[in-house]
Amino acid sequence: MLTPPTPEDERGETDTSLDAERQKADELLTERAASLADAAASVLALASQEADVLIETARDHTDAALDHADQPTAVRAEIAAARDAEDAQTEARRTAAAATLADEQRAHQRAIKHLLAIERDETDQRLQKERERADHRIASRDDFFAMVSHDVRSLLGSISLSADALRGADHDRAGAVREADRILRLTARMNRLVGDLLDVVSLEAGKLKIDPATHDLRDLLAETVESFQALAAAREVQLIAARPAAPMRTRCDSDRMLQVLANLVSNALKFTTPGGHVALAVARAGASFDVTVRDDGRGIAPDQQEAIFDRFSQASQLDRRGLGLGLYIARGVLEAHGGSLSVTSALGAGATFHATLPAA
Repeated sequence: MLTPPTPEDERGETDTSLDAERQKADELLTERAASLADAAASVLALASQEADVLIETARDHTDAALDHADQPTAVRAEIAAARDAEDAQTEARRTAAAATLADEQRAHQRAIKHLLAIERDETDQRLQKERERADHRIASRDDFFAMVSHDVRSLLGSISLSADALRGADHDRAGAVREADRILRLTARMNRLVGDLLDVVSLEAGKLKIDPATHDLRDLLAETVESFQALAAAREVQLIAARPAAPMRTRCDSDRMLQVLANLVSNALKFTTPGGHVALAVARAGASFDVTVRDDGRGIAPDQQEAIFDRFSQASQLDRRGLGLGLYIARGVLEAHGGSLSVTSALGAGATFHATLPAA
């Protein structure tokens, strides 16, 4: 049976391929530099030949003119000496120019090698960062799937126990109703879990279904408070919502917005200690509405205030209450409506989540 390659094997193959590509690049660069040097030398030689031809032609014309003018031998000797001096100077200039060109070519090659080393170092650093991010995402994903599997097994195990209890013949009606209610609650939790996972898939694919209609945000806040009032009371947390006098109408999918508010409120209740408060409010902010969910819990560290909206974020935290999908889904739903989700917080001073939506 074939063994699938490990990430280390794949990285080794990637590094080998990268080294091979760099070797090819070095060879091509060396060949190109040599070709350019040869071309420059050829151009220089051709220019020298052309200059020699022009000088020789000019001298021939001068000699013919001297013969025609019947100049004395002394004049011819002076001209010959001047020509020899010019030839020596020309050769010296050519030699100096060739040396300068060679120095420039060597300096150019050194500069290219230096720049190439810098670019490779930057490439290696970017590659290392990408690998670290990939490792983090893979580790978070693996933790996430392990948590999902654990939660599903726990829920199924509890449902199985309740079903076995119901099957017993010695149960009275009250006990049977209690076990049936427990099964319903567990089933609802599983449905929420499956729904969250499907929403994540839809958000990743850009196919989240939205059915917008005009709604008053005040009504959605009131409905959310009513739904969570019993849970808040059980946790000894005061849950309130301020209701502005003026309507706060926006076009949204009411079920999706209730999902967003439920995620924000359940998150606030989760991290608020008994005796604390969770407050909902909505206010006009220019062409948008700002829906806030504020708690007086332990707050969020500055370096985590953006990370909490990442997918699988909860899986990498020490506190593992929940799967870390609620805030990710809430932001995705709001962005699908043309809005946004952010947080302001300080450690020990609670947190305030801001959900913005365009006004109708």
